[in-house]
Amino acid sequence: MSRKPLAERVQDRLDIPADAAAWCRIGKIPTPPEDVHRAAGGGPLRPAVIRPLGALGILVGGLFYPLLTLLIFLSVLEERMERLLGPESERARARAKDREAKEGKAALRAHGLDQIFDGDWTGSAGQFLLSWYSHSPHHNRVLVLAQGRIVLMAPPKRVSVRQEARLRVVAELPAAEAVVEDPLAGSHATDRLRIRFSDGSWLAVITEETRSDVHMHVTLRPRPGSRRRASAG
Repeated sequence: MSRKPLAERVQDRLDIPADAAAWCRIGKIPTPPEDVHRAAGGGPLRPAVIRPLGALGILVGGLFYPLLTLLIFLSVLEERMERLLGPESERARARAKDREAKEGKAALRAHGLDQIFDGDWTGSAGQFLLSWYSHSPHHNRVLVLAQGRIVLMAPPKRVSVRQEARLRVVAELPAAEAVVEDPLAGSHATDRLRIRFSDGSWLAVITEETRSDVHMHVTLRPRPGSRRRASAG
């Protein structure tokens, strides 16, 4: 039996059905002005330190890191050799793939999605960012699109196992205050989404999956006014 989508698995924790959900994180929070940080409560700007079990996992993983690095190197080398020695059709596909990757990175930079937020600490996004780890010290969140609101869920403390089982709602944003959007509108495969607040400020989140369930939902969702324009025609 296939596992249910994440949205279906977490909607039992909400009082309304979830439309889409994805695990996500944010980039490193830059150092805010001291007075702004203090006025916002002086909350943590980094996730909590990793717990002993997680540290053990990193230590064990570190033992295999040289082997993993070697395997990655050999895989990259093999791919390059195939590009050089393979048929022209394969080389053409490889060039197209490289070109698409470069265009995707350029599009992210053009929309500012290589930054964590718009840069205004006094805006809604900046203020929300300052309270991010006060809501939960865990490093990941589940971003949920619910009916009429955005919900962020996370364990109440940083854990390495059973993250999903320990989820709780840590923040909610009504639709009148913020929306989730994919600025690239599906034109490029990306792991970035933007939470745009009503004052125009925005916060970028990084999803675990490229073109996550949330990406697909916001891309297929009709834009405001689109139905009206269609009917007018």
